[in-house]
Amino acid sequence: MTNLDAINNRILRALMRDGRISNLDLAASVGLSPSACLRRVQDLERTGVIKGYRAVLDPVRIGNGFIAYITVGLSVHTKAAQEAFERAMALAPEVRECHNITGTVEYLLRVEAADLVAYKHFHTDVLGVLPQVRALTTYVVMGSPKDERG
Repeated sequence: MTNLDAINNRILRALMRDGRISNLDLAASVGLSPSACLRRVQDLERTGVIKGYRAVLDPVRIGNGFIAYITVGLSVHTKAAQEAFERAMALAPEVRECHNITGTVEYLLRVEAADLVAYKHFHTDVLGVLPQVRALTTYVVMGSPKDERG
């Protein structure tokens, strides 16, 4: 396990805010020399603490202004049913996140669609036809005053 000391934590917070920050600016912001900072970032990448870098997209600007979270209860509680459901979600472009959770349902999905009509199509023609699905509850996102997903 990588040592997540105070400096590594400052590096990680800075990279979560701006993954494109230059090594020089990052080093200055955390109080290290550029070479020491680069070594730490490379170690965090090599050990898997930093899994990757990506662009954060505005769903509205790319035509996905309808965002919802959906809880999914399965009708069958077997490994095969879970794997089949997860394969179907991996193939659904509307599903941006799929989490296996504890509680009264098995999954929590984050779904992005163009609008309510497109969401209804996904709800009915993708989720609604899966034999493993027993129950669906949709929570429509009205706004996101805090969203730190990278």
